[in-house]
Parts: sequence; C-alpha cells; structure tokens
Amino acid sequence: MSRAKVAVVILNWNGLELLKTYLPSVVSNSQSEGVEVYVADNASEDGSVDFVRENFPTVRLVLLDRNYGFAGGYNRALKQIDAEYFLLLNSDVEPGKEWLSPLIEMMESAPNVAACAPKIKSYKEPELFEYAGAAGGFIDKYGFPFCRGRLFDVLEKDEGQYDEPIPVFWGSGAALMIRSEIYLGSGGLDEDFFAHMEEIDLCWRIKNRGYEIMSVPQSEVFHLGGGTLHQQNSHKTYLNFRNNLFMLVKNLPKKRFVRRILFRMVLDGVAGLHFLLKGEFGFFKAVLRAHCSFYKGLGKMKRKRKELLPAVKEDRHKVIFNGSLVWHFFFKKQRTYRELK
Repeated sequence: MSRAKVAVVILNWNGLELLKTYLPSVVSNSQSEGVEVYVADNASEDGSVDFVRENFPTVRLVLLDRNYGFAGGYNRALKQIDAEYFLLLNSDVEPGKEWLSPLIEMMESAPNVAACAPKIKSYKEPELFEYAGAAGGFIDKYGFPFCRGRLFDVLEKDEGQYDEPIPVFWGSGAALMIRSEIYLGSGGLDEDFFAHMEEIDLCWRIKNRGYEIMSVPQSEVFHLGGGTLHQQNSHKTYLNFRNNLFMLVKNLPKKRFVRRILFRMVLDGVAGLHFLLKGEFGFFKAVLRAHCSFYKGLGKMKRKRKELLPAVKEDRHKVIFNGSLVWHFFFKKQRTYRELK
C-alpha cells in the first residue's frame, strides 16, 4: 500500500453516537486523492467498531487494547499509520467542504511550518467561534491559553475579522494537521497529561525546535465541544490546572522559569479562592488536587525538561503575549483578541 498524503485520524472511546452524527461528513468531505480516514479506537465497548465496519468500509480502523486517553491513544495509533501528514480530528467535529485543500497548501508551500489548524467554529451556533481553538491559539507569559476569537469563556462572532493566516502559538487538538516526521520525532503528545493541553505542550516543543505553527482560516470545521468531557466538569478543571503547570516546567526558558512558575501558582491560588467564595467546592478541590498532583510529578517533568533542552533552537517566541491575560480580561475588561493587540 502506497503512503497516504494525509491521514485524517479520529480517536474514539465509546463515542458511537458521535460517530453516527459526524463521521458521515468527515468521509464525504475528505474524498481527495491521497487522503485516508482512520478511526483509532481506545477499546470501546459501545459497538463503535462494529458501526464503522458495517457502515463505512473505506474507513480504516486502528484497534487499541485499552483506553490510553487522548495522548496515549494518538501516540499508539499514529505509529501504525503511514502518511506524510497526520490530521488529528475530534469525533465531534464536522468539517466544511474543501476543508483539507487550504491546510495541505499551507504545508506544501512552507517547509518550516510543522503544523497548521483550521478555523474552529461552534457546531450549535455556527456564527460563533468555538472554545477549543477558534482562529488560532496563543498563551500569555504565565501560560494562560486564549485564541483569536475566544478569551477565557467569551466567544466572538465570526465576522471575517480573523481570516488572515498568521503564525500562532498552538493549534487545537480538535483539528490539527502536523507533519508525521515532526510529530513522531518530537515524541508526540505527552501521555502524563492524559488529556487537555497536551497539544499546547506539543506545539511549544515544536516551536522551541525552530518551527512555525499556522492558523489557516480558509479551512473551517464545526466543533460540538465537550463531547467527551463537559466544559464545566471539575475533572477537566483539575487536568487543565495540573497540565498547565507541567507544560510550564517542561518548556519555559531558564531565565524566566522560577519567577513565572511562582507567579502562576499565586494566580492559581486566587482562582481556587474565587471558587471557594462562590461555593463551587468541586472546582476548589480540583485546583488543590491539581497542585498536589503537580508536586508529585514535578521531578519527572524536570527530567523531561532536561531531556528536551538539547533540541531547543529558539525559546523567545513573539507569539507569546507579553502580559497577563487575567489582568487584561478581569481588570481592564478587554473581551476580544483585537483589544489585547
């Protein structure tokens, strides 16, 4: 079998209903030469695999022996797939027509671009950007992620204001095209994250190697969001707080390391206090648990940092917002990406 140009890979775990809803559009809108659609299954028990076999004979299956989470599932599946570009796609994403062409054109025209992402809009409210990635992801200097089109939980309406392809800091794992050699050569997604923010960590590592990440708004997808873990789930809060600290330890430059980590932990304490005062005890406990888990895993993350240092070619990135998103959002009341600029 010849090597595919693009492997569109959907990671699935007990997502039968999502596959029924979204897989038909993925298949119908990915009918291009050299494109293969895969479902990588994390040992589902809901009939997902049988559904794909019976209804989508052109879709290839990669079957894993247990649920390895988002990071572990993709790492194991992608090692079994031969393609020039991997396109990681959530099972709750409906791609627009001709969504692949702009992404492929970007990768083909710019060898230094390691990965690119489409514009991600809301499936339920298509006029709005979607939380997971909007029109390209960034972080502030303390590691808080945001997007063109989304600051914290405030979503902008898409009026074409972010239709310019630009370098970004990260592309969402909900829909991300990446060169297979770079994905595999950089170690893939960090499995200690299990889920959430591992794509930001991956993009940071790739940028430290001297590559670019691009937003390509000419490609559009529509994301349900919360398909596997609801946005207001306290376990997601735990993962986001813990994984963000893991990511900072692994990737921050030495000169900024201690100061940024300490200040970020102070901000986390303020967030925990905010949850407590609002009576949101589940979220308060999630922040505490995240920090306990962070301390437990700190030694391992520092070892990973040491292993990554030899590959670092560039650690000063212009696409990191040199300010505090918390300050601009909560105190200066700035609600859009353009206001930050």
